[in-house]
Amino acid sequence: MHKIAFAIALASSLFPSASFAETRQDEAIWVNATVMGRIDGGLVFFAEVQPRIVEGASRLGQVIYRPAIGWQFSNAVTAYQGYARVVEPHKDGGEARIEDRLFQQITWNVGKIGSLEVQSRTRLEQRWRSDAEGMSLRVREMLRFEYPLADAERRVAALGWVEGFAGLKSARWGGVSGFDQLRTFAGLEIPLPGKSTIEAGYLNQTRHVRGGQSDMSHIASLTLFVRP
Repeated sequence: MHKIAFAIALASSLFPSASFAETRQDEAIWVNATVMGRIDGGLVFFAEVQPRIVEGASRLGQVIYRPAIGWQFSNAVTAYQGYARVVEPHKDGGEARIEDRLFQQITWNVGKIGSLEVQSRTRLEQRWRSDAEGMSLRVREMLRFEYPLADAERRVAALGWVEGFAGLKSARWGGVSGFDQLRTFAGLEIPLPGKSTIEAGYLNQTRHVRGGQSDMSHIASLTLFVRP
């Protein structure tokens, strides 16, 4: 249970840090499609694509492509090695900015507290960008909570999660040391045929930027998980 205590402490320490001198607001839409499954034995994979529409949901601000391969050590713990390519189209039609990431990830199905299902995801990211030199290093910790709204095995569930980001090493092009951003989500998990699901709801992103400011995005979030 030490990860739960760590994440709660992290979140409580980050909320005050998100109150900067000036907060810029935005509205966005994030859509995510993820395919995940088993290759053979304990060998598993996932692959996702996520377009993000920003600036009042008026333009495509970012597309993330993120495949990973992993090993399921038990029903509770899976470790992944992955790669992400982040493409940011230029506002005026110029050359897109590219960010490349390597990441290592551990997911842990913590268990149940009554009917509440708890999961942890820890991710370490090494980040490079096409417009400048240097590597930025960042750690992310997510706690995810599901509460079934019916007794059936395939049921709608109330869903919430919180994810804190902390920079361990900055680079010339950016990145921070210390608090980076906090994401909080509230919505529903809806079953689809087979084992696939849709998650829909509201996501709040509060992100630190240099100069004592913060960016807050109010995001309509829709995620499709395809599990063959």
